[in-house]
Amino acid sequence: MHVHALASATNRTLPHTVRPVPATTAAAQPIDRILTALATGDEGLTESEYAGRARLFGPNAIQAHRARIGPVILRQLRSPLLLLLAVTALVSFFLGERSDAVVIGVIVAMSVGLGTVNEFRAEQAAAALHERIRHRVVVTRAGQARSVDLAELVPGDIVQLRPGELVPADLRLLSVTGLQCDESVLTGESEPVVKSTDPVAAGSPVSELACCALMGTVVAAGTGRGVVTATGGDTEFGRIAVGLARREPETEFQAGLRRFSMLLVRVAAVLTIGIFAVNLVLHRPLLDALMFSLAIAVGISPQLLPAVVSTSLAAGSRILAQRKVLVKRLVCIEDLGDIEVLFTDKTGTLTEGRIEFMRAVAADLDAGDDVIELGMACTDGVIQNGQLAGGDALDTALWAAPPAPREGAERHTRLATLPFDHRRRMVSVLVDAPGTGGTIITKGAPEAVLACCENVPDAATRALGAEFAAGHRVVAVATRPAPGRTSLTAADETGLRLAGFLVFLDPPKASAREAISRLATLGVAVKVITGDHPTVAARVCEQLGLPAGDTLSGTELDRLTDAELAGKLATTTVFARIDPEQKARIVRAQRSLGVDVAFLGDGVNDALALHAADVGISVDAATDVAKDAADVVLLEKDLQVLADGVTQGRRVFANTMKYVLMGTSSNFGNMFSAAGASAFLPFLPMLPSQILLNNLLYDSSQLAIPTDTVDEEQLARPARWDIGLIRRFMLVFGPISSVFDFATFGIMLWIFHAGEALFHTAWFVESLATQTLVLFVIRTRRTPFFRSHPSVALLTAALAAVGIGALLPVTPLAATLGFQPLPGAFFVALLVMIVAYLALAETAKHWFFRTPPAVPAARDRRPDHRLRRRAARFTIGTRPAEGTSAQPAQAFGP
Repeated sequence: MHVHALASATNRTLPHTVRPVPATTAAAQPIDRILTALATGDEGLTESEYAGRARLFGPNAIQAHRARIGPVILRQLRSPLLLLLAVTALVSFFLGERSDAVVIGVIVAMSVGLGTVNEFRAEQAAAALHERIRHRVVVTRAGQARSVDLAELVPGDIVQLRPGELVPADLRLLSVTGLQCDESVLTGESEPVVKSTDPVAAGSPVSELACCALMGTVVAAGTGRGVVTATGGDTEFGRIAVGLARREPETEFQAGLRRFSMLLVRVAAVLTIGIFAVNLVLHRPLLDALMFSLAIAVGISPQLLPAVVSTSLAAGSRILAQRKVLVKRLVCIEDLGDIEVLFTDKTGTLTEGRIEFMRAVAADLDAGDDVIELGMACTDGVIQNGQLAGGDALDTALWAAPPAPREGAERHTRLATLPFDHRRRMVSVLVDAPGTGGTIITKGAPEAVLACCENVPDAATRALGAEFAAGHRVVAVATRPAPGRTSLTAADETGLRLAGFLVFLDPPKASAREAISRLATLGVAVKVITGDHPTVAARVCEQLGLPAGDTLSGTELDRLTDAELAGKLATTTVFARIDPEQKARIVRAQRSLGVDVAFLGDGVNDALALHAADVGISVDAATDVAKDAADVVLLEKDLQVLADGVTQGRRVFANTMKYVLMGTSSNFGNMFSAAGASAFLPFLPMLPSQILLNNLLYDSSQLAIPTDTVDEEQLARPARWDIGLIRRFMLVFGPISSVFDFATFGIMLWIFHAGEALFHTAWFVESLATQTLVLFVIRTRRTPFFRSHPSVALLTAALAAVGIGALLPVTPLAATLGFQPLPGAFFVALLVMIVAYLALAETAKHWFFRTPPAVPAARDRRPDHRLRRRAARFTIGTRPAEGTSAQPAQAFGP
């Protein structure tokens, strides 16, 4: 039920009439009026108020993903051809053709059941993924801050916003501190919007609502606090997303499937009408002609294509989970396979991530004990009882070093702190140390600190260059007296005297070299985005064998236009001294070239880039903000694990293409054969029930395709849908299939002088055998069986289908199905035809693929691609959020 409809029915039970307030309305009103309208205040809702509103408004979601058997069955039945065939069978039952009608009904039911079981299992796998993922948000209720599931938000909740987070609902801002939001998903503008709390003019467009934070946008910088004015489908984002589609966002992979299906539907429509017309001209019974034509149409339709794809994805998700890769949605597996460029951080991915303090170097190159003490005192972490809490990785390594003078660091009483930020790349503290009075200590990136220093010795500069060249991480420490000061600002970070350098080691990861090489064989270019010094990053890349390329610093990047940046991407491997907004800008620039981009990061400062990438990848040990922004979570921070994910994504595509090419080669050929046979035979080439049974056995064997092995060359690069190639494949291999169908017709009519039942039986067995066994030719571009082996499951399923088809004519069901036993000599002829068919198909395959198909250089993305993908974040699974009723969310998916 829609939120407004439900609200009208239950408002009288509330002390206040609370309704969602559109963002355009809330933005034009002062804060106190909005709080009054939503019956809330600075301390948020009480538990009882929240419970009432949770029942009223339902979960904060714009799409639902529940594994329900009913919708799955309806999707199986929504084929017009299938429904028309069922109706025709029902009519024939009442007209006296009861045995045929019952057989057709049973086969149709089995076909629907087979598709339903497989698709429902995939739905359950997808629902299980949703249950494993929880998006959290910090709210204030009854004056207490708490972390709750995003789906639990209701109008009137007070929400806190932090950098890198998705805005979880439409909010009227109550307070902001440097808050900026990336609203490109709604407005298309890439520049972050500066937020305030001042009302805007009534009637302002969505792009000018500066005092509101809108659902689905990203906090680019700063913090804020706001009151929820609307949730789910009542938000600006929700209304657009629900209007686009009522199902999971369609990926390029799914769009390709749809275009392929439409190709077959158009071909089926033309041939079916032709076959029906031929049968009418030959004065065959209208009902028989109609059922035969419909059965042929059903035979060419890729009925089990969704089931094959879903089964592939579900199996892929299980395999990836075993290999420590958690995908949040099944379609993320397809996205992984499409990756062409991977941007990754350095620490913990290319390096061991175990930062060790090596030594201190004083400015005069003497021993640096004083430098260590100053460096330990200069931190934005908490020093208590000789221990450091809340420091970054470098601070932690420094405090953990054996010679660390903890007592000396504690003697520096901290009076004020200027925390580290990615623009300044420094942290400063004002301390009161015994015998020195007030002193400012600054620590940070050497080039940033040295720019604030006076009279830096040349020897210190040379020593710094040597440390960088060795691949060491270096932090500079500087001081200046500040007697009588009690506060600290960025303006105080001037006139410093260099105390020295702290040198750290983060050795390259042993497995990274092999992983980079493996990704290169998969056609994935690895590029490094880091906050470290360019020389250090370049040295690590050199040690790992990462292809040499240009290095671009954050300062240089700021001087480039977007077009100039895009032009440099082809030759740049390392991006150093990069801040969070620059990371996202680099990712967007790479995506603008039409290639698929992944970003791997684990910190709050990576969230913007994770949102901007086609595939955001984080790790299990990452910050909550980074994991929430990611599409894929690695349970182990290792590029080898990521390479497994890329490989699995490409396996899904490759195996799906096997089914697609099978459908084009055999189904089109059968249609063509049926059309030709109808023109000269005095009877139907095959009974409708036999066609459907043939299709059922064939499709059942194809459900094992997701288990099949894939040749290495098919995994070596991303794949793209190419409908032109599929069409050409159909026009080459379809007629080859028909040649052997017509050979069967000739053998049965002129050698065995077959009657109607024997003819039907022979074509049934030959058609099933050839179209099933040709899979072993089409599944690989190598020589089958000798240089490429199918999976045991696929081999077993295919041989079982052919065996069942050959044995049916001698079973008690033969008479009911219209079969009769075949002479032994026919099987000799059949074996010869199968061998000849497979040999001809193999020859044609090598000719067809003599030049590997070109992969399109760029992907054609739909304008709404980003919005659809973002909408998947606001999804509820099979279990209602705690504290809410089971009211359905706005329907956005099955």
